[in-house]
Amino acid sequence: MGKTELLSLYKGFLDCICLCLPVSRSSDDPPGNNKRDAENGHLIYKNGDVLEDRYEIVDTLGEGTFGKVVQCSDHYRAESQIALKIIKNLDKYREAARLEIDVLEKIRESDPHSKRHCVQMLGWFNYCGHVCISFELLSLSTFDFLKANCFLPYPVSQIRHMAHQICHAVSFLHDNNLTHTDLKPENILFVNSDYSLMYNAEKKCTERRVNDTTVRLVDFGSATFDHEHHSAVISTRHYRAPEVVLELGWSHSCDAWSVGCILFEYYEGFTLYQTHDNKEHLAMMERIQGAIPPRMIQRSRKQKYFHRGRLDWNECSKAGRYVKAKCRPLRKYLLSQGTEHHQFFNLLERMLEYEPSKRIPLSSALGDPFFLPLSHRGRAREWRNSWDASR
Repeated sequence: MGKTELLSLYKGFLDCICLCLPVSRSSDDPPGNNKRDAENGHLIYKNGDVLEDRYEIVDTLGEGTFGKVVQCSDHYRAESQIALKIIKNLDKYREAARLEIDVLEKIRESDPHSKRHCVQMLGWFNYCGHVCISFELLSLSTFDFLKANCFLPYPVSQIRHMAHQICHAVSFLHDNNLTHTDLKPENILFVNSDYSLMYNAEKKCTERRVNDTTVRLVDFGSATFDHEHHSAVISTRHYRAPEVVLELGWSHSCDAWSVGCILFEYYEGFTLYQTHDNKEHLAMMERIQGAIPPRMIQRSRKQKYFHRGRLDWNECSKAGRYVKAKCRPLRKYLLSQGTEHHQFFNLLERMLEYEPSKRIPLSSALGDPFFLPLSHRGRAREWRNSWDASR
């Protein structure tokens, strides 16, 4: 993979997977009084600096609100490459990092062999006021790969495998009393994004086809334990569940909604809800999935969006015409009438159910007919292995 792709990989979400390294300076320097801190709290370093006599900085992968992500060579692990997230030397970011570490330690404790498709934290340390978190180094995000592929959709067979892993990962979080709250294609990374070029006869163009659809879920900076305070607004706009928009409170089921939006994006190549306004977002939902249930409207703290129990929306306005042109009933987005396509949309409809109590839990989604070919493939592989062993 080239440097451009690596930089693209982490761009825009420093809050995802990373590990951290301190720059070559004394760990005795007091926090907040560090000559190698920039005014905005970033650690100042250069490629080749060795941190903690272990991590050699190879390159900067990205920069975000909370700090920077660097690629490092780990001298204690046969020069293996890791990602290091270096948090700004500011109180609010240090506190946020420690909350994220709590989540990552819970994940590591519950899944020591990394079988549940969540990125693994390798370790963390405090360096001169900078909290540093180290992770396995992954590859492109599913969004960055889609973007590099001119937003051509993933094949249904690849969506099936990716979706199954995502449901496994998020279901695992729910089993451990956690809600991710910020699921999106940028936070799902390929372990290896190498690809083959294939000719797409329908689109009359050459497209990239990822060779291995193994993914990891990343960025637990917003993950929330069931017993913790639940912020009123969560999730990146396009993947935000209706109960969040309506301020009805939320739980694990909001993650299922986000997964449905992600899978739609993989299938079509574009976001289901392309908006930045709450009322317009609700209008899009109604255009795609029908009227919002009256019970949710009655309980909503956002009564300003409604009039006489219905969404206060003018379809003849500029915004109304935009929604009408941009959105259509969910089944109208089918790209084929094949069985697997209909099974996929059956699953989407269950994930995009308005009522959180009626929305399919991701643990149940794993048994959906859409995923049946994966179990058949697994049984076929087991049969081949036992047959080969008996020869």
